[in-house]
Amino acid sequence: MTAAELCRLSNDELAEVMASAPTFDPVTLAGSVYRGTSLGLPGWIERLTWKKFAKAFAREGDHVHGWNIRVEQDSLERPWRPRRRAGAPITFGPFAVKVTSTGVVLDYNVRGGLMRALRDPLIALDADADLLLGRSLLAIGSRRLPTPSFFTLERDRTLGPSSSLR
Repeated sequence: MTAAELCRLSNDELAEVMASAPTFDPVTLAGSVYRGTSLGLPGWIERLTWKKFAKAFAREGDHVHGWNIRVEQDSLERPWRPRRRAGAPITFGPFAVKVTSTGVVLDYNVRGGLMRALRDPLIALDADADLLLGRSLLAIGSRRLPTPSFFTLERDRTLGPSSSLR
């Protein structure tokens, strides 16, 4: 399955794909930047937020963590270009990458961030984890409430040694 094919699926079909995939080793994400595409949200919400974004993944010791990168909101056929402020990419939403009983999850409950109630389960759609499918859930206590937001992540490039991407 390709990212373009995933973009054509309904939210119910995306949920079926998520339920059918095996877990993967999150270490395979480390050192990469992924192009993200938001799926499943109404167009008016995408216009208020974003359709395109990027996620960077890094490893420190035994832990994988990451952050989001704002990108220019142009056509999906155009390259993912980071939006910049004072010459540096605009980043937000740090997360920890965890393995839970249900699989790999991006946990935004780090450093008191504004997105701390989000949990994004991820599945890999290929053996190298070059194509991922995720879904945003709201964590309220021990409950996880699904949102209509799904997304794809496609491995784009190697994360450079510069900390300017944070």
